[in-house]
Amino acid sequence: MTGCVKTLSKASLEYKRPPYLSSKPSQPKEQLQNLCSKTMATQKLFCVISLQLALAFFLVGLANAGGLQLGFYRKKCPDLDLIVHQTVYRYISRDRTLAAPLLRMHFHDCFIRGCDGSVLISSTKKNQAEKDAIPNQTLRGFNVIDAVKSALEKKCPGVVSCADILALVARDAVLMVGGPHWDVPTGRRDGRVSIANEALFNLPPPFANITVLKQQFAAVGLSVKDLAVLSGGHTIGIGHCTTISDRLYNFTGKGDTDPALDPRYAAQLKKKCKPGNSNTVTEMDPGSFKSFDEDYYTVVAKRRGLFQSDAALLDDAETRDYVKLQSRTQGSTFAQDFAESMVKMGNIGVLTGKQGEIRKRCAFVN
Repeated sequence: MTGCVKTLSKASLEYKRPPYLSSKPSQPKEQLQNLCSKTMATQKLFCVISLQLALAFFLVGLANAGGLQLGFYRKKCPDLDLIVHQTVYRYISRDRTLAAPLLRMHFHDCFIRGCDGSVLISSTKKNQAEKDAIPNQTLRGFNVIDAVKSALEKKCPGVVSCADILALVARDAVLMVGGPHWDVPTGRRDGRVSIANEALFNLPPPFANITVLKQQFAAVGLSVKDLAVLSGGHTIGIGHCTTISDRLYNFTGKGDTDPALDPRYAAQLKKKCKPGNSNTVTEMDPGSFKSFDEDYYTVVAKRRGLFQSDAALLDDAETRDYVKLQSRTQGSTFAQDFAESMVKMGNIGVLTGKQGEIRKRCAFVN
């Protein structure tokens, strides 16, 4: 991926178009069971089945990833990149905080059944979809995806998949708040299945320890380095106080605070996140949560990561070394690494060729 990354300065608030717009537009069963051993007994069977399905989707997607290519829509929808950029810019220029949920939406999509746009599907009377699973109930930005889809349907109807739109929107959202640009291979098809419980059990939770995180990333074909790199996406965005309530007030069930959290930072968080407060949010990267930069790693190195999953990066030699490297060198390799890991994540479980469909509306199967 050398040469595909473009970064914007940390302080930049002005969107800059990437160069290409200048012209017209395996994890074994035993490990999966170890992960599920931390789940409530009544849920273990579903957890094992779900993780085995995740592995199966990854293996299928690994074979299909070769069907993705740069410029897949060059002939059928030549203005694709321009339309996506213009639409995303219209929203991000008004609200920079949208970048984080749009990035998170792509992540949540790829971890469940692969990058097939299933996170966009709405629930029906007969099925509760991923969108309504507890981990996804705080997602926002679906209106941005719908706006891009609507614009593309007017220009080239029935051509561009919602899964590809999601991948492109995530990339552009990151770029517009100071992050790197990367080339997104396209050609994904949209899935027809979306199940809330799969999202509930297969998305890495904010309270996960390093063992669980490594196993869940491995289940979809991502490495330990990918885990450390993609966690850096927490440099933008906010967290809800309810997510860290136990970490602050009842970590071991005895009214205590997580000892891995810097005491002074814990005191600051307690002033903002009172017990039982379900509405308040707090910055994940204090001081620069609207800008994509390397400060996240400095925060984690100081034991000030907001989630337990952030703090967990210090509990493994490889992830800890990566945190220290980026915090010590002002993110010397972070932009390039993030671009490469995002491309890799975007290949998870993809549908190509005649698989799946091209949805007419992203929230509904055809």
